Amino acid sequence: MAYPSRIRHVKGGPNESVSQPPHPESLSVVSISRSANRVEHVFEMLVFGSRWIQAPLYAGLIMAELLYAYKFIVELWEMIHGLRESSETLFMLGILSLIDITMVANLLTMVVIGGYATFVSKLDLEGHPDRPEWLSHVDPGTIKVKLAASLIGISSIHLLKAFVNVANVNPEHIRWQIYIHLTFLGSAILLAYTDKLMQKDRKPHVAV
Repeated sequence: MAYPSRIRHVKGGPNESVSQPPHPESLSVVSISRSANRVEHVFEMLVFGSRWIQAPLYAGLIMAELLYAYKFIVELWEMIHGLRESSETLFMLGILSLIDITMVANLLTMVVIGGYATFVSKLDLEGHPDRPEWLSHVDPGTIKVKLAASLIGISSIHLLKAFVNVANVNPEHIRWQIYIHLTFLGSAILLAYTDKLMQKDRKPHVAV
C-alpha cells in the first residue's frame, strides 16, 4: 500500500533559499529609529527657525533710528532758530551734536543690516546698485570690529564736545571721558587683532 508523500518540494530547485519573514524585534527597532529621526528633524527645524525671534528686535532698532532722525531734525531746527543769538562755541556744540546723532544712526544701520544678514536671513541684494560693499564679507567678527570703531568715533565726538566747552565742564568728568575713550580704543585694537588671527586661520594652507 502506497502512502502519500509528506515531503513538500520547494519551487525553483533545491539550491534556492527560502526567505524568512522579518523578526518582530528588528521591525520595532527600525520603526523607533525612523520616529527618532523625524523628531530630530522637526526639532532641528524648530531650532533653525528660532532665528526669526530676532526679527522684531531689528524692527525695534529701525524704529529707534526713526526717532534719532526726528531728534536730528529738532536739533537742526533749534540751531537755525537761534543762529543769530548763539555764540561760536554753542554753534560748534550744536554741529557736534548733529554729528553725534548721525554716527549713532550709522551704528544702528550697521547693526540692523549686518546682524539681520548674519543671524536671521540673507539679503537678496545681488545686482542692487546701492548694496553696501562691506556686506559681501560681513561676519560676526567684522561686525564687532565695526561696532568698536563706531563707538570710538562717538566717544571722540563726546570728548571733543567736552574740550570745546571745557570752561563749563568738570575736569573730573573730562578725565573719565578720556579713560572711557582709551578703553574703547584698546578694545577695538584687541578685537581687530583677534579678527585678523581668525581670518588667517581660516585661509587654506597651500601645499608646496
